[in-house]
Amino acid sequence: MHSTINRNRLSIFTRAAAIAFLAAGSAVCLQAQQTVNTAQSSPVLDLRAVLNAPIDLSRPDELSYSSSIGADETASAENFDLGGGEEGQPPPRRPYSHRPNYNDSTHNPDGSNKYTFIVGGGLTLPVGGTHGYLSPSYAFQAGGGRAFSKKVAVLIEFNWANFGIQTATLDNLLALYNSLGATDQNGNPLSQLNGTSHVWSFSLDPRYTFVQGDRSGVYGTGGAGFYHKTANFSIPAVGITCDIFGNCFQFQANQTIDKYTSNAFGLNLGLGYTYRFSRFADETFFVEARYVYTFNSRRAETGTTPENTPPGSTAFNAFPQNSYPTSFIPITFGIRF
Repeated sequence: MHSTINRNRLSIFTRAAAIAFLAAGSAVCLQAQQTVNTAQSSPVLDLRAVLNAPIDLSRPDELSYSSSIGADETASAENFDLGGGEEGQPPPRRPYSHRPNYNDSTHNPDGSNKYTFIVGGGLTLPVGGTHGYLSPSYAFQAGGGRAFSKKVAVLIEFNWANFGIQTATLDNLLALYNSLGATDQNGNPLSQLNGTSHVWSFSLDPRYTFVQGDRSGVYGTGGAGFYHKTANFSIPAVGITCDIFGNCFQFQANQTIDKYTSNAFGLNLGLGYTYRFSRFADETFFVEARYVYTFNSRRAETGTTPENTPPGSTAFNAFPQNSYPTSFIPITFGIRF
């Protein structure tokens, strides 16, 4: 009985081993077949041939665009002629300047206003021989003109330069008038003499700005024009005025006793500094100093005594300095816009 059981076990083990052997053999064969198929379907890659092959830049036939813009761009690219032909060339490049152009009816191409105006005031300083008989006083300036750029402009200017009369000059004239028998409104000899002088002018003045920053600048100016010089002498007097009701009042006034005028051609030359309070503002503060010279024609002192009065002449010139060439420096503070 034990012998029979052992034989049965041996038979079962033998069958299991045979089945396992057959399964293993089948798996090995299947894998070998797959390896052969893979080798046949995947050719060996030749790297040198790939690198040496020409590049094909042509558009594949199956390539298409979903929009008309893409198609137009493709057509333009296909028609582009690298040989320099006129047909199919891209449009010429639009020229651009490194500076914006603001040119219109009121502005120059660089953005500056075509028209400029100035107004200001300051003081006058007589220099040279003029300082011997005139004293410092005030000045006024106004003008306008054409600006051709931020640097170049031409203005027509009106200038008023006021002066006082030196005390020594007034004392000499007071003695001269008294020696000629001048009297006040009460018939008394003169006790006091007042005097003023001024020069007003119209001139054509070019201006050139040679240093210009965001806010500040330096410019030069000069020009020529017509200059009118006046000297006026007066004495204290009492005036009377009446209102509509017939009431009259006395007031202190000055009575002119002598006056002189002289016209001449003149030149001016100066420097100025500008400051802009804002980078975007058109108004600019300026301060400038000029040297002014007028070519007055000298007149002789005549009529003060019979000895120096020309025969047949009734001229009286107690202040010949008014006809002397005049030199002074106006210093002006103002606004340019």
